Amino acid sequence: MGKISKNRKKVLEKLEIGKKYSLDEAANLVKEITTTKFNASVDIDIRLGVDPRKANQMVRGIVTLPHGTGKEKKVLVLCTPDKEDEAKAAGADFVGLDEYVEKIKGGWTDVDVVITMPSVMAKVGALGRILGPRGLMPNPKSGTVTMDIGKAVKEVKAGKIDFKVDKFGIIHTSIGKVSFEKQQIVDNAKEFLQTILKLKPSSAKGTYVKSVSISSTMSPGIALEIKSIDE
Repeated sequence: MGKISKNRKKVLEKLEIGKKYSLDEAANLVKEITTTKFNASVDIDIRLGVDPRKANQMVRGIVTLPHGTGKEKKVLVLCTPDKEDEAKAAGADFVGLDEYVEKIKGGWTDVDVVITMPSVMAKVGALGRILGPRGLMPNPKSGTVTMDIGKAVKEVKAGKIDFKVDKFGIIHTSIGKVSFEKQQIVDNAKEFLQTILKLKPSSAKGTYVKSVSISSTMSPGIALEIKSIDE
């Protein structure tokens, strides 16, 4: 067994084994136990009592976090020339169509979100093999295939994220940075968790939210007392 570092030992001393913390306590703790020299992300993991193999139990959606994610997202807009000015004015980092389609075919994927419009989906669809595995494929359900390009770009820049449950029944996403104030982490976590609660499938039986934990990059997970979500 490897030797535990001094920092790791200090971190573990602050966590009680088996204890579930209130959202308020967890937001404080995640800041205290983060020892990375960079501004680590604050992540949330939610284990749901659903069977993602069944279409009527797939949990997916979008949410705009009140304080954003703390990460500046690079947005690519694939659109026709008449929509380019709208995309640029809204803050898109890259705007165009054919030249970016070719660039992506060549392996370029240095963006966080791709937004497009229905009329060019035939061209964008051909990029599915490249964009799909990277979670970049535009989708109407996540609001990234739309005629309202400007609004979509602004929402992403303001902190909108899309999520879906994985094959193990877990939803994992980032809800901020450890540099955030405690209350900002609490607000973002509440907004995200309450969105998940609203998306409970009618076909899901038994306990819907089985467990919730918060962690930062490379820190241990902090188990959350689920009832504290509504406090």
